Formats: sequence, structure tokens, C-alpha cells
Amino acid sequence: MFFDGAANFKGVGIGAVLVSETGQHYPISAKLRFLCTNNMAEYEAYILELNMEIDMNIQELLVIGDLDLLVHQVHGEWASKNSKILPYLHHVQELKRRFTKIEFQHVLRIQNEFTDTLAILSSMIQHPDKNYIDPIPARIQNQPTYYAHVEEETDGKP
Repeated sequence: MFFDGAANFKGVGIGAVLVSETGQHYPISAKLRFLCTNNMAEYEAYILELNMEIDMNIQELLVIGDLDLLVHQVHGEWASKNSKILPYLHHVQELKRRFTKIEFQHVLRIQNEFTDTLAILSSMIQHPDKNYIDPIPARIQNQPTYYAHVEEETDGKP
């Protein structure tokens, strides 16, 4: 599982990607409509992903993030006295109990660029409160579209 949050002058966005053992990617992102710090956005992204994994009944996971602070706080190596972060930390500790195994890994931002991009795009989207935006599916193609286009032979021979 990869996650990231982004807080900038346009707003706050979060992104996460669950990667299954078979290599299937499950991306999710959201725009946050409340003021928060970048660290709070990171926790929001992490919690969003944990809830997705709980809904999918996943028991073991590897958590990968580029915010060293969050990884160490959740792992219990660093304490936090920040009144804005403590509720997040306590909630994460409750969610962690639903899993049989969780491992944490810190990576550089460049190794987390897909979730970083999801978070940044979500933070920059500006839309009216009354409009609903349908999810936008994204897929990866390994070859040009024309490559898969084959016309049927009329004489029945290849």
C-alpha cells in the first residue's frame, strides 16, 4: 500500500494505491474540504487506505510512505505531542488492530510519485459544492491501441 497527502494554496488532497499480490492496482484519491497541515493530510491518506483494506478483508499489508515522521510515529518509535496529530495517531492504532500483520517502509518521494500525483491533482481540483464528479477510471496500456486492432479476414484464412 502506498499513500500520500498534499496541502498547497489550492487545497488539500490525498491519494493512496493498494497493490495486490497479483500486481493489481487499486488507486483512490479525495479532496479534503477542511484546513489541515501536510502531516494531517498524510494521516488522512493513510486512514483512507486502511479503511479500504478493511473493506476488502485484507489481513496482511506492507505500508509504504514518503513521510518519515508518520512511519515512525505509527510504528511507535517516535512520540507526538501535537494536538492536531494525536487523534489521528490514536485512530490509526485502533485500525491497526484489525490486521494480523503490518510492516512499514519509508521510501523517497520519487519512489512514491504515483500517489503523490493523485494527492496533488486532488488538491488542485476546484468544483462547486453541488456538483457530483463521477470517478475517472485510469488504466495502463503496454502497447499502442492500433496494435490490438485486427481486421477479420473475409476469405476465412489468416
